[in-house]
Formats: sequence, C-alpha cells, structure tokens
Amino acid sequence: MQGLRRAKHANVRLESIWTPQPGPQLQAYDSDADVIGYGGAAGGGKTDLLIGLASTRHRRAIIFRRVFPNARAIIERSREIFGDEPTFRYNETLHLWRLGQGHMLEIGAMQYEDDKKNHQGQARDFIGFDEATEFTETQVRFVMGWNRSTVPGQKCRVVMTFNPPMDEQGDWVTRFFGPWLDSVHPNPAADGEVRWFATVDGKEIETGSEPFEHNGETITPKSRTFFHAKLSDNPILEATGYAATIDAMPEPLRSLLKGNFDAARAADSRQLIPTDWIKAAQQRWREQIKPETRCDALGVDVARGGADQTVIAKRYGNWVANLIKVPGKATPDGPSVASLTLQHYEAGAKIYLDAIGVGTSPLDILQANGAPVIPIVNSERSIAMDKSRKLKFRNLRAEIWWKLREALDPANGDNLALPPDRELLADLAAPRWSITINGVLIESKDDIKDRIGRSPDCGDAVAMACWLDHRNADWGQFDWIR
Repeated sequence: MQGLRRAKHANVRLESIWTPQPGPQLQAYDSDADVIGYGGAAGGGKTDLLIGLASTRHRRAIIFRRVFPNARAIIERSREIFGDEPTFRYNETLHLWRLGQGHMLEIGAMQYEDDKKNHQGQARDFIGFDEATEFTETQVRFVMGWNRSTVPGQKCRVVMTFNPPMDEQGDWVTRFFGPWLDSVHPNPAADGEVRWFATVDGKEIETGSEPFEHNGETITPKSRTFFHAKLSDNPILEATGYAATIDAMPEPLRSLLKGNFDAARAADSRQLIPTDWIKAAQQRWREQIKPETRCDALGVDVARGGADQTVIAKRYGNWVANLIKVPGKATPDGPSVASLTLQHYEAGAKIYLDAIGVGTSPLDILQANGAPVIPIVNSERSIAMDKSRKLKFRNLRAEIWWKLREALDPANGDNLALPPDRELLADLAAPRWSITINGVLIESKDDIKDRIGRSPDCGDAVAMACWLDHRNADWGQFDWIR
C-alpha cells in the first residue's frame, strides 16, 4: 500500500515504516513549525499524517480524539502501519504502542473539560489532535503546555487535523489559524508560510520570530502554519469512490466536507439564537453610526475568576456599543467591579448586574452609592411569556435570553445592532434550549462553560443590557406579560 514501507527485522529503523504522500502531506511532514494545522476536505490523509509523523520523528507522542470510541479508527490504522513489525507492541489497556528504541505512541481522549488535567505535567514531544474542532480551545492550549523534551536535538511539535467546523463551538480553530483560514483576515498567509505568535498580557498576538522583553519577562514566540488538504491529495482513498459519497451529502455538509471554511454551519437544532441572525445584527452595526440618544442600560457580567472576564455592554436604543472587557484578575473584588461600572455609567441608564456569587459585593457597593442597579438572579421565577403568548419561561435566565432572541428575529425583531465582535458571536450562538413542563429552559452558564471551555461573559452582558425589566412596571404597557 502506498505510504507504507515494511522493514521486518529486530532493529527496524523507524523512518522506514511510513512515507508521506507527495503534496500537502509531505509538506506538513517536513515543516519545522512548532504548531501545524492540516486538513480541510475529508479524506485528505489527516490520520496518516498524525500516526506517521508521531512515530517516525518523535519519541514520546500522543494522539487525541475527543471521545475514545472515535479513536478506534486511529488504533486500527496504526495496526495496519505497525502490525507486521514483530518488535512493535500495543498495550490494549494503556492504549500505548511501544515502537522500540524507547519510542512510544499513545492514543488518548479528553471527553470532558476537566479531563485535560489528567495530562498535566506529562511531557510529550509530539501532541496530535485529530478532529481538533471537537475539542475546546482551553483543552488544547492546556495540554500544549507540556509539549517538551529533555532529549537534546529532539523537535517538539503539535499537530491539529480537522475539517471545517460544523458549529460555532469549533470556530476557535478557524481563529487560531486565522491567517490561513479566515477569508477576511487582514494579513492572510499562504499554505506552509510560517507565522509567529506569543501571549502578551493574556492575549495572543502575532509577532516576529525573535524573543522579546515585556514587563521584565522574556517572551519567546512559537511558530505556526497550516496546509490545506484535498481528497485528490490522497489517491488511495480517492480511488475507492469516496468523492461520490461526499457529493451525495446535503448542504452545508457537502461544502464543509469539501473543505470550504466559509460554508454555513450545520447548526444544532437546539441552538437558541441562529448564527445568521447574530451576523445580520453585526452587519447592521457596521452600516450604522452611534445613535444620538442617551444610554438606556448597562449589562454587567462579573468575572468568576480564572480566565473569565468582567464585561460591560452599553445599549443605546437598539444599538449596542463595543463591549468593555476587563480580565478577571483586574477586577478581583467588589470595589474594583463597582468602580469600573461607575466609570462607564451614563446618567439615566439602568445597570443590570448578575448578582449571584461574586456579584453580590459590587451590587451592595453600587446600591450604597445610590446607583440605579438592578440585580439579576437567574434562578428567579419568571412571569413573562414569549411574543406568541404560547411559551412561558422556567426562570429569569430563560426569559432574558429568549427576549434577546426575539429582538434579533429578522422577521419580527427590533433591528438590534450588535458590535462585530467574534467572541460575542460565539457566545450568543452557544446556548441551547429545551422545553420543560415549567416552560423554556436555557442551558446554564456553568454547563455552557463545561461544553465550550470558557464562560460566555460577552453574551450574558449583552443579554442583560437588551432586556426590558417589567417586574416593577405597569404591566398594561407590555402585551407579552402573562
């Protein structure tokens, strides 16, 4: 079989067991970048690249799938590549290949967000993520922290293979490889072109290749590149007629499997706010200027520590200003959150603040200073109904988010204009909904965080800013109140 070389002797030379196919696979195999993205179209030889590169050029390697049952295909393919070599051993319990000369290849999974902690401190010189869009960004970046080796001269490498993401939860990969995949990136890169990136003050930026000083710390950038692969780059699979299988798929799956990163997402039927509605609202924002009206409301989502942000959304009628985002470490307590809120407050506006947990302290301070702050307790009972007067809500969180959905409805909404913020787009597309005996239920913030790997702070701030609080108002003016 093309791509395989057999060398059946006790001291088999690892470089002889697999050969990359000419084209993108060979180019990725020979790339010296620290982080390599590879894929696009289905059938482009992604799994072979991971197995071949991990086993022929690395000593301690692991290849991940999000859930282990999906890793069976990697195991079976590795058996085809390694199985005839008598000195190679696969441990079914550990899911570990021992390839001789101290070389090892493990097959792993990280089904849940916290599973990443199982790999803390485990040094590997090769880390591969098969179908990287299935992982959260925090899982991938966490595990990448242990891509290292003590062996002199051993190259350390991370490889991510993937097709275009089928929903917004995998869109972080498109942003991660933005210069190669984002059609509107201001500084696009060609396949195989190496770019350098570093994290400065918690934010990743593109830099030059040389180490630099920042706040007394030496920061060393890491290199990154990407290679598009097509089914035609894998003639073995193409010869089986797999192209006809892809062509028979409905859209947008057909375009996604052909490697079109601009294709419409195959949205989850449980997604609360359709992605197209959010993008339309962001396009309206681009076409408008800030209205000549006072600020109506501030939505304040308070950081809960870690990588969370304190986010303030300011609404002027049906127009929302650029979000104010502050890292959680910069707002560690109630006084700092209250001070930030008052700094951006405009006379006449209402302040909607998430008052659960860490939000109680800034709430007390704002109230003590006479600020018009309205506490939001998501578990509070809702007495509202949707516009059709057919749906009630399980709690206040469901009401607030559903009202945002109605405001964004292109047919019967409020022509709401939202800032073109990619993080906001992902946050608003994240929540899922369901119908319960007690009304509409929206996925909790903690559940969203477990699923996508971060807190939807921007989305929650905007949802609060755009909500109309009816609880102490004249009910007659709200025809959607039950």
